[in-house]
Amino acid sequence: MAEWNPEKDLLAMVTDDSKVLLHRFNWQRLWTISPGKCITSICWSPDGKIVALGTEDGFVLLHDVENGKMLRSIKSHDVAIICLNWAEDEPLSRTDKEDLLSYEDRTTRFFPPAPVMPRIGGLNSGDTGLADENEEAIQAFSSASCQRFNILCTGDKDGCICFSIFGIFPIGKININKVPIHVQSSGKRTSYRLQDVSISKVSLSRNLHQLVLLCSGKLINTDNLSLSNDLSVGVHCLHLDTSIFSNRKNELHQVSQQASSIQDLVEVVRASISMMSKQWSNAMNLFHEKFSALPSLLTAHGMESSSEDEFMSLLFGTHTSPALHQFLVSSLGEAGLKRIAKTIESAGRELRIVVSEHLQPAVEIISFRLAELRGLARWRSRFQNIGLDEKLMDGVTERVGMLVVQVERFSRVAATVLYLVHFFSCFMFSQILLRIGTRLWLLMIMYLW
Repeated sequence: MAEWNPEKDLLAMVTDDSKVLLHRFNWQRLWTISPGKCITSICWSPDGKIVALGTEDGFVLLHDVENGKMLRSIKSHDVAIICLNWAEDEPLSRTDKEDLLSYEDRTTRFFPPAPVMPRIGGLNSGDTGLADENEEAIQAFSSASCQRFNILCTGDKDGCICFSIFGIFPIGKININKVPIHVQSSGKRTSYRLQDVSISKVSLSRNLHQLVLLCSGKLINTDNLSLSNDLSVGVHCLHLDTSIFSNRKNELHQVSQQASSIQDLVEVVRASISMMSKQWSNAMNLFHEKFSALPSLLTAHGMESSSEDEFMSLLFGTHTSPALHQFLVSSLGEAGLKRIAKTIESAGRELRIVVSEHLQPAVEIISFRLAELRGLARWRSRFQNIGLDEKLMDGVTERVGMLVVQVERFSRVAATVLYLVHFFSCFMFSQILLRIGTRLWLLMIMYLW
């Protein structure tokens, strides 16, 4: 497969082993990538800055033209994507501009730039669908995509077509097997239906009013099934009415801008929580590893008390058992306690960074953007028929408000826990030094005697 770039002297090619190559007209190779999936279709974005790849397992991969880095990975279908078409809306005329709603994205007036994926301690965000090493390209991609309204159409071998604004925000799905086909001939209207459809080609008109597609399948007369056997399997060309994309273009543009930003921020939230969990788990694993020797020592000394009981006795200044004394001096020791304290302190510092610079700003901006979508949803005549449901927005806005409260509460609880851990470490360190110092004092007395 090969596709010319619509704006530059570039040719993107897919080899038999699913490698993607980018060449200039003079055959200079710019880059080669191996997505790790079987590529079944390819197309360019209208501005020529992104190459879209359809895969055998139903993913759409968006790659940057400059370096081949993956910008997005989106699961659009359940089967192989056979064809892609990325159409941009025609430039608006003066009359069209006057009819458009005036809308301003006010997020930048109240918030700093949106947070990016956290990068702490060598951990990564995992498979989040966003690029891990190309944050600047993602931001440029998101802002550039919002300048002109465009729709990516994808068709699969099971007869399904998906539509996504900017290639990232899904707005509709059609199963051609379920679409009624009405044919007017000699004053008589006949109804048909396609069976076992496989999409071969899709093309959305520049004014977004029509979708033309080629597909293979069996045409069935639903009015008279006895005639269906006479119809052979072949290739069919269908014209579908997609005027809702044009008639509600402004509304779709507004919603997709907000929703696409929310999707990015949700991934930031997921990555932040994942990293915080990993960092704290590593610290707690070391803590439990070092303190796991105490129960065994209590059993070996024939004691029935628990580790918690021993530490409580130590805290209130009562007699220290031989098992706890052996654990503090020999098993844990000064070096082991310092290592635990350093690890927990480092994890706590990184938790605070993730919360303050990534998690909390992302949740706050999500809450603000959802509040704006909630306001748009109340304009039912313009937004309800594109799926922006007022009751649904009320529910999700309330849940995100609770999430904002929980993040703030977590920040306070984390600070308290870290303070208590620091206090516990200092107390344990003093007890170890006290016992080591007492033992050295006794040895000195015996030596002098």
